[in-house]
Amino acid sequence: MADGMKRQPLIVILTIVAITALDIFPCVASQCFDEVVLLLGDTAKVAPIDSVGKTSALSLQPSARKPFLPTRRRIDREINKIQYVYKGEMALGLAVSYGTMSSDDTDFMLLIDNIDLEGSIFTVNPSFGYFVKNNLCLGVRFGYTQADGQLNSAALDLGEVNDVNMSFSNIRFTNRTISLGAFMRSYAGIDTKGHFGLFGEMELAAKSGSSEFSYESDGQLKHTKSDNRQFKLSFSAGVAVYLFPNVCSSLSFGLGGIQVNNITQKDREGNIIGSRKASKMLFRLNLADIRIGVNIFL
Repeated sequence: MADGMKRQPLIVILTIVAITALDIFPCVASQCFDEVVLLLGDTAKVAPIDSVGKTSALSLQPSARKPFLPTRRRIDREINKIQYVYKGEMALGLAVSYGTMSSDDTDFMLLIDNIDLEGSIFTVNPSFGYFVKNNLCLGVRFGYTQADGQLNSAALDLGEVNDVNMSFSNIRFTNRTISLGAFMRSYAGIDTKGHFGLFGEMELAAKSGSSEFSYESDGQLKHTKSDNRQFKLSFSAGVAVYLFPNVCSSLSFGLGGIQVNNITQKDREGNIIGSRKASKMLFRLNLADIRIGVNIFL
């Protein structure tokens, strides 16, 4: 503070000399202005001197500081130039999948004999989203998955040389899972009329469910139950196309993410017989995570 008070008289003198010498000694005026700028540091902004040697204005107001991140130097890629969905719209979405598997679909018939296998999986994912900006949606998604599989009989024979002979019978697996997650999806239009678009999505979800595994051993049927908990941060990308003015169909592919699993195993009476915790971080194209859905924009 004291140092600033000492420099004030010198700054005033140099400013007066510079203004007085504008018409007589342009070079001296320019040097005086440079000295004022050096004394003031970042607090002064001086307009450049023209070819005649005159300056248009002298501003002693504080200059704007540069931002920490170089946002002004980023390239405007015009991603939001095409407005695919407008701000304020709501999206009601639904994705449903159902698949079955039987012994006719397996590729291991050369190794496994007398196989009798059947199974099915059903998944439904309703969602609701709100567009806080053009092409940017925030929403929630609910999920339910039901899987059933049963192996009535199977025999594995790798030949006398390998001396591996195994047989299975009465193996059954059931799984029920519910999930709740929050997602953010960003669209980018491809054509000028807004028929086709690309999107990227990030979802934070929690899953909870139970599974039951039963098998026959020594003529007795044994049961094992598992309580499953999962927290997942996942990423996906896909394409969207308008089928009608307010109905859009989408196809997305999973790109991996981070997940934490907690599994607790119990016997038929409900006694805990084991537990396992595992975490995984994997980023790659996941063809097993393909979603086909429909969104209605209101």
